[in-house]
Amino acid sequence: MAKITIDNIVYDTDSLSPEALAQLQSIQFVDSELAQLNGRIAAMNTARNAYATALQELLPTDQSGEEEEAS
Repeated sequence: MAKITIDNIVYDTDSLSPEALAQLQSIQFVDSELAQLNGRIAAMNTARNAYATALQELLPTDQSGEEEEAS
């Protein structure tokens, strides 16, 4: 006898129709997928920041962006 709260109303899942239960399961599935995707986004942002830091360390210190020619 699980209970869920929607719009500040508590529902007993045993009292929900099969269609309502199916919609609830769909919402739970989507929430789970979103949590996984948000985790992947966080990991990708961390990796991107690390790559950007590594790139900054490899860039020449000359602000003009051009290498000096040997005279």
